[in-house]
Amino acid sequence: MITNRRRAALRAATAFVTAGALIGGLAACTGSGDTPTPAESIPADGTDDGSTLTLWTRAPLEKQANLLVDAYNASHKNQVELTVVPNDDYVAKVGAAAGSGGLPDLFAADIVYVPNWVEQGLFQDLSAQIDGLDYKDQINQGHLSAGTDADGKEHVLPFVLDLSMLFWNKELFAEAGLDPDKAPATMAEYADAAKKVQALGKDGVYGTATGLNCGGCLVFTWFPGIWASGEEVLSDDGRESLLANDAAKEVYDTWRDLWESGAVLPSSQDEAGPTWTAAFTEGNVGLMYYPATLLSSTPFDVGVAGIPGVDGGASTFVGGDGIGVSKDSKKSAQAWNFLTWLMSEDAQVGVLAKDNDVVSRADFADNEYAAKDPRLVTINQVAAQGDTPVALNFQQAFNAPGSPWLTLVRNAVLEGTDTVDADNDGITEILAQ
Repeated sequence: MITNRRRAALRAATAFVTAGALIGGLAACTGSGDTPTPAESIPADGTDDGSTLTLWTRAPLEKQANLLVDAYNASHKNQVELTVVPNDDYVAKVGAAAGSGGLPDLFAADIVYVPNWVEQGLFQDLSAQIDGLDYKDQINQGHLSAGTDADGKEHVLPFVLDLSMLFWNKELFAEAGLDPDKAPATMAEYADAAKKVQALGKDGVYGTATGLNCGGCLVFTWFPGIWASGEEVLSDDGRESLLANDAAKEVYDTWRDLWESGAVLPSSQDEAGPTWTAAFTEGNVGLMYYPATLLSSTPFDVGVAGIPGVDGGASTFVGGDGIGVSKDSKKSAQAWNFLTWLMSEDAQVGVLAKDNDVVSRADFADNEYAAKDPRLVTINQVAAQGDTPVALNFQQAFNAPGSPWLTLVRNAVLEGTDTVDADNDGITEILAQ
């Protein structure tokens, strides 16, 4: 989880942003209208008076968003109108709407974008409301921290958590002579399993797969192996990349070896994200790091475990989306009603856990649905060992097309060049701006 020390360091780093850059960013994103703030008189559970609320989310969370909105609408006077936006268009759409004062009442955001959008003033301050929740300490702290600004004000709650996990195809494992009920416990065991599946020689079947042209896919799935090895990926203030440490280099070397051995799905080389999990879902990949939210839609028997480190351990990227009330909403009390319901047992267990998704409250981790599927118990347990990296320039450093992070990975894995240290310095240059 994000530590208070790391959050404090990020706040300190925020102070280094020049006044001109900050003002320019706000002018581009918040328009000329005043930013409304929730009234102190908002009831603890918000207001359910039959208002219509608008909500935006990005396409990867469409299934969960629809389930949540349908359940809320069926049980409340308020009605939420959901708009699902293609993932590649989401940032631009939010930016354009923010500049024109046209944001919806509620909008979800990939957790790595939340700190930047909070600092730019796109979300309303929900500190009084969040602090008033008697279960605040049970809410996923990584998401709460990402939505906390330099002054300690809180702006978002978790919308849907998505964890990166190790998934394996039990049928292919058995065919390859591997124990279908045992997860690879180290990076070396992961590579060995991939090579054994590859050695089956089945047409169109590969040992493993990833997205080697997808910065977001790679941070989501490769950072946990570094954390599980006892190393960090960023400095506490989010301004320095630590991705040239020994554990990170072992991760790159392992994937270089897998690539050279032919055990990686060839299309992984150019995979930019839209179809990075497709081959596994189709049953054509032995094992891979995979989003936990796809468990319910994977049509065959899979094993699930945390992502291992170089010599053991397990971790996960606690990703997914945070959600808050936009600066443009005039319905703060009604929007808060949706958010408090989102944190309730009806939503967390009755909707998300029922759909094999991860809950956002620790006190709901041991629920009736998780008890029926040991894989869900594993996912909930690993969530407590995960992390959520926080940096104001995360998008530019890691997720953007052609990011310095992608340069590092592609040089190390596809080209085999000895440039990790120099490429890591390139990431730091972006983070420190």
